[in-house]
Amino acid sequence: MKQADLAAAIGVTRQTLIAIEQGKYSPSLEVAFKIARVFEVSLEEVFQYPEEEEL
Repeated sequence: MKQADLAAAIGVTRQTLIAIEQGKYSPSLEVAFKIARVFEVSLEEVFQYPEEEEL
């Protein structure tokens, strides 16, 4: 799936999607769930909170 297609499917700009992918922007819970739905996976499979030593 192209970035532009995913961005359109979840209702954000391609630039926002790029920032999410690069870890520069944390999506809202709504956007996170939309991404998981598009790929038919759980939210945990798409996003992981960093371990304490990574913080």
